[in-house]
Amino acid sequence: MPSIQTNGLTKEFGDVVAVEDLDLAIDEGEIFGFLGPNGAGKSTTINLLLDFIRPTAGSAQVFGMDAQREAEAIRERIGVLPEGYGFDDYLTGREYVEWAVETKDADADPDQILATVGLADEADRKAAGYSKGMQQRLAFGMALTDDPDLLVLDEPSTGLDPNGIQQLRSVIRDRADAGTTVFFSSHILSEVEAVCDRVGVMNEGRLVAMDTIDALRERASGHATIELDCVAPPDRDAVAGIDGVAEVEVTESTLVAHCTDPAAKVDVVRAVDERTEVVDVLADNTSLEALFNEFTEGGRDGRADAPAGETGRDGEVAP
Repeated sequence: MPSIQTNGLTKEFGDVVAVEDLDLAIDEGEIFGFLGPNGAGKSTTINLLLDFIRPTAGSAQVFGMDAQREAEAIRERIGVLPEGYGFDDYLTGREYVEWAVETKDADADPDQILATVGLADEADRKAAGYSKGMQQRLAFGMALTDDPDLLVLDEPSTGLDPNGIQQLRSVIRDRADAGTTVFFSSHILSEVEAVCDRVGVMNEGRLVAMDTIDALRERASGHATIELDCVAPPDRDAVAGIDGVAEVEVTESTLVAHCTDPAAKVDVVRAVDERTEVVDVLADNTSLEALFNEFTEGGRDGRADAPAGETGRDGEVAP
């Protein structure tokens, strides 16, 4: 049974369709990356799953339970790190975690949670005085309280330095290995690529792609590049006629082939190696950024018809 499943999930705000006919199935223990430009419908989807808003049509289930009718039972099994969470009360980091433990009636050690997110030495400081990254760590620690079966993380890397990001990745992987499902919404593509098993790409309220990153690369029209260093100048003509090769560049003893079909890279290496010795091979697949731009047509910022200050579907304002 999937940890998260939606069927035809739709949310309209007046004349605006924020999420349209969304079908998702996310397995137990999976780290699922949820991508999309500002206003694509990511936050609206999360709010529907958490029963913060109600759908116009369709359904959502979490752990096989209806996300609206059984919201209370679902919330007992999930941890949420919302985007933009902050702390302005005069409580220490430890007191916030103790409050989370008490609220969830959890058998958990606040000091262990603080250590897990790298705040053991800052536990007795007022959280309102924490840096943005430290507040993000604290909010993540609170989400981990009571070892949830599902973690919903909305832009979890916000404010984190490289060490914090590495620690976040490590904790997410450890929890997923132990069976926790992670629903990871982010616009930081490198983080998604580093940690997620599969990704879904939203654009203008619709799910436009969903698969592993490698599988999405195979579907994309972006070029894969292969660079060969040879002992003698390679034969450009021997490569230019290969099916799936769009462009070939030769500089002294180096050949670079841009392939529309990643499988053509093998044929390029074979054709060059038959004529001169290949001493080094460097392959570069289509980047996640390129895939993102292709599936979202450049995103809201890349649309020619998007005026400055346009309000997105999630209430965000595009620059």
